[in-house]
Amino acid sequence: MEETKTVYDVIVIGAGPGGLTAALYASRANLSTLILEKGLPGGQMNNTAEIENYSGFNSIMGPDLSMKMYEGAKQFGAEHVYGDVKEIIDHTTEKELVTGSKSYFAKSVIIATGSEYKKLGVTGEAEYNGRGVSYCAVCDGAFFRDKHVVVVGGGDSAVEEGTYLTQFASKVTIVHRRDTLRAQKILQDRAFNNDKVDFIWDSVVEEIVGDEKVTGVSIKNVKSGEVSELDADGVFIYIGLLPNSDSFRTLPITNEEGWIETDVQMMTAVPGIFAIGDVRDTVLRQVATAVGDGSVAGNAVYHFVEELKESLEKQQA
Repeated sequence: MEETKTVYDVIVIGAGPGGLTAALYASRANLSTLILEKGLPGGQMNNTAEIENYSGFNSIMGPDLSMKMYEGAKQFGAEHVYGDVKEIIDHTTEKELVTGSKSYFAKSVIIATGSEYKKLGVTGEAEYNGRGVSYCAVCDGAFFRDKHVVVVGGGDSAVEEGTYLTQFASKVTIVHRRDTLRAQKILQDRAFNNDKVDFIWDSVVEEIVGDEKVTGVSIKNVKSGEVSELDADGVFIYIGLLPNSDSFRTLPITNEEGWIETDVQMMTAVPGIFAIGDVRDTVLRQVATAVGDGSVAGNAVYHFVEELKESLEKQQA
C-alpha cells in the first residue's frame, strides 16, 4: 500500500531564534508546521556565552535561551525532525524539500538557515581545527585555562568572545587588520579595561603553526609588511559571516554574495518561499532581529496559505 504523502502548511528550515519564532507563530495560527534542522536547536545561540541584549533578560546563557525558545516553538504542535535540505523544488502550489534521505512537501517554506563564520583560509587553519583552532569560545574556552590565546577580528563577536575567554586564559591577544575596532563601544570598553586583553593592530594572521596542536601564529603588519611570530596555545577566529544559502542558489532569491533578498513580509522572489534572520540581506544580524523576522514571516505565511487555499477551492469549483 502506497504511503500517503504529507503536505505541511509550512516547513521552517532551521531552528535558530528566527526559525523557532516563525514556527511558534505559524503553529499558533493552526498551520501544520514542521521544523527541519541539521544541528542543535538554537543555532549560533549555542555558541554564545552570554546574551545581554535580548529584551526580557539582563543576561542569559545562549544554550539556555535556545532551549527556552525550542520549548516555546513546540507548544502549539510544531513538529521537529533532523534533516539537511539540499534543494527546494518549486512546484508552484507545492514546495518539495529534498534532503539526503527523503523529500518533504509544504505549501510554503520559511528559510532560516542563518550564516556561518568565515575562514581565514591560511595554512594551518584546517590542519589544527579542533587542536587549537576554534570558532566558538563558549564551546572550547575551558580547554585553554591558564593559556595564551589569539583572537582574530575586530567586530562584536571577536571582542565579546575575546573578553569571555579571559575567565579561562591567562592572556588574550586580539589581532585586528585595522587600527580601530568595529565592535560596539560597551564591548570595546570592557576589552580595553581588562588587564588580560592585549591588541595587535594593523595586522593579519598569515599562518597558524604547531606540531600536534597549535603553538603560535605568523602575523604580518599590513602597513609595514613586517612579519613576526607570536607564541600561542589557541586561535579563535571571528572575521565575519557567510550565508548558509548554497542549497537555494538554483532559485532566483539570492544576491551575488548569497544573501537572500526579501520584501517587508519576508517573502522572496518566489511566492510561498520566505527567508528570515541571518541568511537574509539585512543591516543587522542579532537574536532580536531574527525573532522579529520570524514573527513577521509566521504571520505572513498564514495569510499566504489561506489565500492559496481559497484560490485552489475556486479552481476546483
